[in-house]
Amino acid sequence: MLFDKKGNNPALAVGYLFKGLSLLTSSQLRSFIFIPIIINVVLYSTALILGYYYISDLISQFIPGWLQWLSWILWPLFFISFFIAGFFTFTVLANLFAAPFYGKLSAKTLALITGQTRPTAEQPLAKVMMAEVKRAGYLFSRALPLLIITFIPGINVLAPFLWALFGAWGMTLEYMAYPLENEGVLFSEQKQLVKSIRMGALSFGAVAAMGLTIPLINIIIAPAAVIGATIYFNEVKQEG
Repeated sequence: MLFDKKGNNPALAVGYLFKGLSLLTSSQLRSFIFIPIIINVVLYSTALILGYYYISDLISQFIPGWLQWLSWILWPLFFISFFIAGFFTFTVLANLFAAPFYGKLSAKTLALITGQTRPTAEQPLAKVMMAEVKRAGYLFSRALPLLIITFIPGINVLAPFLWALFGAWGMTLEYMAYPLENEGVLFSEQKQLVKSIRMGALSFGAVAAMGLTIPLINIIIAPAAVIGATIYFNEVKQEG
């Protein structure tokens, strides 16, 4: 399998994500979207509640009573940090639980946009989960050096740009995986295919990553990205 070079067009690639958003209301996809959204809501709400009490406890322990007025500054910083730094772990964990449903969502999307119901290479649940764990391991192994750079004075000025680039690449790999896995394409080959349309793929992933940092939008962006990635895949794939 090869990808057509038109997939390198950033505007075209981002357009597929917005097509994914527009299809969220499709009655034919609704039953495949509902459970992943519930998973996202539960995980995100749990993380937010735990984070709230954890930060509240830290503020109580480390800020003297006469400096409690500073809490109104610290709380906004907490929420900003939560949505920026936390979206990686939230997304990877949410996708780990929702992976079996996203595979079915991708297959149904392909059937919807092509009008065909040809069989897909639906993988056993254990294999799907193992693929998700392997992808998560790949992402975390790349995130660790970036985390170290973030705390090195001088070099850390580059950290925000490197994190943004990494986030775009990671989200592209995450969501393109579902239509590719339905075609029986394994993770090592997935990376090579996505690299062949790097500019378009990074643009798609960048917009998806930004969506994941926006409250409420981050609940629906994942299934929208799965749908969009499936449309993207269908438009640029070439048999070869």
